[in-house]
Amino acid sequence: MALLITDDCINCDVCEPECPNDAIYMGPEIYEIDPHKCTECVGHYKEPQCQQVCPVSCIPFNPAWRETTEELQAKYERLQAAVKTVSS
Repeated sequence: MALLITDDCINCDVCEPECPNDAIYMGPEIYEIDPHKCTECVGHYKEPQCQQVCPVSCIPFNPAWRETTEELQAKYERLQAAVKTVSS
C-alpha cells in the first residue's frame, strides 16, 4: 500500500528529501506522493522515512492503493533496475 499526504500537511519540506524513491513532490498546494514510486521504503529501510520525520503525522497509508510486502519489494526492484538503466 502506498502512502499519501493529507491536507494536514504544513509544507515543512522535511519529507521530500527523505524519500529514497523520489516519490514525494510538491503538488499545487501540499506535498504529494506518487503511488507508482512509493514502496513504503521497502528495500531501503524498515519503516517509511517520511512518516518518521513528519512533525504533524499527516502521512497515513493510502487505503486506495493496497500492496503486499512482496509487491512493494517487486516495485522497489523495478525502480532500482530503471535507475541502473538510466545511469548506464
